[in-house]
Amino acid sequence: MDCKEFRQRGKEMVDYIAEYMETVGERRVTPGVEPGYLRDMIPKEAPAQGEKWEEIMQDVEGKIMPGVTHWQHPRFHAYFPSGNSFPSILGDMLSDGIGCIGFSWAASPVCTELETIVLDWLGKMIGLPADFLSFTEGGKGGGVMQSSASECVLVSLLAARAQKVKELKAIHPFVDEGVLLSKLIGYCSKEAHSCVEKAAMIAFVKLRILDPDENLSLRGATLAQAMEEDRAMGLVPFFVSATLGTTSCVSFDNLAEIGPIASEAGCWLHVDAAYAGNSFICPEFQYLMKGIDHAMSFNCNPNKWLLTNFDCSTMWVRDRFKLTQAMVVDPLYLQHSYSDKAIDYRHWGIPLSRRFRALKLWFVIRNYGVEGLQRYIREHCRLAKRFEALVLGDERFEVSNIVRMGLVCFRLKGTNDLNRTLLSNINASGKLHMVPSAIHGKYVIRFCVCAQDAQDSDIDYAWDVITDYAAELLEAEMVKEKSGIPESVLESSNQEVGQIQHKLEMSELLELMERVIIPIPKHAEAEERHEEKHPGQLAIQPATPTPVVHKIKQKVSKQLSKRQFSFTDTIEFVPKEETTNP
Repeated sequence: MDCKEFRQRGKEMVDYIAEYMETVGERRVTPGVEPGYLRDMIPKEAPAQGEKWEEIMQDVEGKIMPGVTHWQHPRFHAYFPSGNSFPSILGDMLSDGIGCIGFSWAASPVCTELETIVLDWLGKMIGLPADFLSFTEGGKGGGVMQSSASECVLVSLLAARAQKVKELKAIHPFVDEGVLLSKLIGYCSKEAHSCVEKAAMIAFVKLRILDPDENLSLRGATLAQAMEEDRAMGLVPFFVSATLGTTSCVSFDNLAEIGPIASEAGCWLHVDAAYAGNSFICPEFQYLMKGIDHAMSFNCNPNKWLLTNFDCSTMWVRDRFKLTQAMVVDPLYLQHSYSDKAIDYRHWGIPLSRRFRALKLWFVIRNYGVEGLQRYIREHCRLAKRFEALVLGDERFEVSNIVRMGLVCFRLKGTNDLNRTLLSNINASGKLHMVPSAIHGKYVIRFCVCAQDAQDSDIDYAWDVITDYAAELLEAEMVKEKSGIPESVLESSNQEVGQIQHKLEMSELLELMERVIIPIPKHAEAEERHEEKHPGQLAIQPATPTPVVHKIKQKVSKQLSKRQFSFTDTIEFVPKEETTNP
């Protein structure tokens, strides 16, 4: 492909992306494919000769798109938002075109300098203390872009480990570092992201996972008691990971209580605010950061909730030298004459190679402005409160979390299995996509406002789908309970159904008939035949369905009619000693 064709194909791709974004709501939100679907559609060997671009794009729509989960879909309410916007896409396009690898200032000066400036911009927007910013006079802090919050947590833990081992080595110079390492222990809440546990595994340190309070917030007293117990066992606390906006339900650890305890213990306090941290650009949410003065590092993900495409995880440290001391590997071929005057971000993380990620965040902040980004955050929060109100207005449901941001955790009042089935049925329909969580041992459904341009109508549509499937499920449960017919029987053959008899009280039978339509063909003719055989007796007619139970009646009717199911085949009236056969 030469420049002439690239101009043509590039314009076509922009048109394709724009069309996709405009019409994504017309697609099924989740793919209806099974694992391995693509293997038989793609050749087993790479093509020996280049193929025409038109053929490649045909395969995009015919083979790739059928396997895509559409995270930008207005019906996607799973996980957290996947940041996306046209300015961000254009920033990545330009970064890819430039194609530089900015591992050091000398490798591409603007990669380093723009990243430093933009991280100071965002740090000020969030309300971080000045100690975390690069250009604070006399300060030692600074910001850096990592690939994910998981990497931010790992890098912070490695820095904390290196600092504590250095301290212990100064006190016990003749003790092997491996022995000192075996004494280290870190702490996090049970609600912390799984990446904290993984980071501890990678770093070969112990991690104690603590129980939060009734609001799923880690409290200072819990941390203090755990540290006291561990010191008594000869262990050395060195790291605490606090979460502002947990993945399960967006709960907030009590940073104001945890911070002083971590500081007094000489622990590195890292604050993971991957999702909720973006909301701190709105002053009304910054109270949730109370205690941040005690933190050594902080991260949030603009690629979650700040309209910036993955990957873009931003991290700040109070003392960059303590971070880099744990990461410095400095071969001759990477050294340059400006090392003493410039930041080399290769010392701030695990990878050497680094993309020009600052460009897209710079584009987004400049194009939307702080006020535009604040409106976006606030609108998502408003829509979440709208959904919460709908849930609270239906006595069949309950809200399971404190709704502060764009996430609502809810459930049907009932068993975990009931809610598991509800979510499974909804997701299988392709009308919505949500994921579960567990709060205090209860299975809950997470509803997150994700789409960039989400509207009231999207929330109302989602609630209609949820309540429709809930009504169908509850009616089915009631039918099974009243009839005594196991679900497995309803799925069995005609012969099996015909061999089973169930006993019902007359009142229960009538109640069951109100909920289920038993299709009887040619009602008038059936009445006439009944009158001829049984003069003076009333013929049983199917009840008219109510709108609330219409769907479940249709479903059950279809199941029963397929098996030529009749009352006389399966029901024995308790008041009579003998069953009357027609």
